[in-house]
Amino acid sequence: MFALVDCNNFYASCERVFNPSLQGKPVAILSNNDGCVISRSDEAKQLELPMGAPIFKWEGFCKANHIQVFSSNYPLYGDMSSRVMSILRQFTPDVEVYSIDEAFLEFKGFEYFNFNDYGTQIRKRILKWTGIPTCVGMAPTKALSKVANKIARKFPEQTKGVYVIDSEEKRIKALKWIKIEEVWGIGRRLSKRLKLKNCHTALDFVNLDDEWVRRNFSITEWKLKQDLKGIPALQLDEIKNKHAIATTRSFEYTYSDLENLKERISTFATSCAEKLRKQKSSCHSIYVTISSDRHKTDLEQHRAAKQINLTYPTDSSLIISQEAVKAVAELFKKGIKYKRAGVIVMGLVPTDNHQLQLFETENPKHKPLMRAIDGLNFKYATNKVKLANQDLQRTWKMHQERLSPRYTTNINDIIKVK
Repeated sequence: MFALVDCNNFYASCERVFNPSLQGKPVAILSNNDGCVISRSDEAKQLELPMGAPIFKWEGFCKANHIQVFSSNYPLYGDMSSRVMSILRQFTPDVEVYSIDEAFLEFKGFEYFNFNDYGTQIRKRILKWTGIPTCVGMAPTKALSKVANKIARKFPEQTKGVYVIDSEEKRIKALKWIKIEEVWGIGRRLSKRLKLKNCHTALDFVNLDDEWVRRNFSITEWKLKQDLKGIPALQLDEIKNKHAIATTRSFEYTYSDLENLKERISTFATSCAEKLRKQKSSCHSIYVTISSDRHKTDLEQHRAAKQINLTYPTDSSLIISQEAVKAVAELFKKGIKYKRAGVIVMGLVPTDNHQLQLFETENPKHKPLMRAIDGLNFKYATNKVKLANQDLQRTWKMHQERLSPRYTTNINDIIKVK
């Protein structure tokens, strides 16, 4: 048996946990730099505030309808997500964190459990311990658990937030109900192709000929079809290391001087190196990119990139930063106002298991130095220890004019009870 546990309007729910005055009121959360709406409470949805609405166009609408608008508080959301996921691991060891607000669970050896009661226990514990409301969908396969979750979310009064597809009758009824474009794994383009075959519901998709699906689509769609038939074909994904790591940012201001660009690139390179060490990987190549502000069409535009191939793999901030800074000096063009830059490390290999070079190797002092820097930053505060070519006072900042306190990750923002 599989379950999909999904947090309801997660970002908005996190804000409500520590600000109960928001309960029952419309709430909207904005993307990076206070750009577009990325999360809405049910009340905001009922007012027809669109997902992705640019706030500068909808500011008047939000004020007129008393919609509370907040900047994204990622430290808070990330911490609350970790708490929810840790609670889920108390119910089964087999958990796949699918996104910040949802996870798949697999129940092996639970044949004699009442899954409706078990799902209710999961909901109640998460709500009691974190204040986050959830919906739980349970079924014999991953794809069907996703369908069950949609039913639990759509009909909260009838399901009490938990729905179990545990019979053929329920499976057929659920597949008849869900539209093809709402099926997990079927995107806009695929749904258009399927509709040309008079495939308008999930049940229509399941009733298609297996061989026709194999010939016309990929193995992924065929597995999805088997999953919807109740035959497990999609398993829980294992946590895998990334094949490339990127740090790309838009600057708070445009930069037309090389020194500021070097500082930013060094900071981005250091961030990549820290992520490498966290997953115990080293990189063989570094890709550096810079670009001007494409929205300012009246200014001269310039975009450039360079790839540096290393003679030996490394996870050293010193080496990655040094090579990235050299690259940006070559890419820089005088008179251009740069708005964005990025560093990507590629060709990743395990740090403790890779081909050694006979004549060129990393300075052996770098490993203990990086361990010491990472240890200090972890113990005291993120990025307290930096390289000399980084600005100690500068951090990447988003426009967050509506930011709520970081209630669970900053000692100064902890709620005071009188």
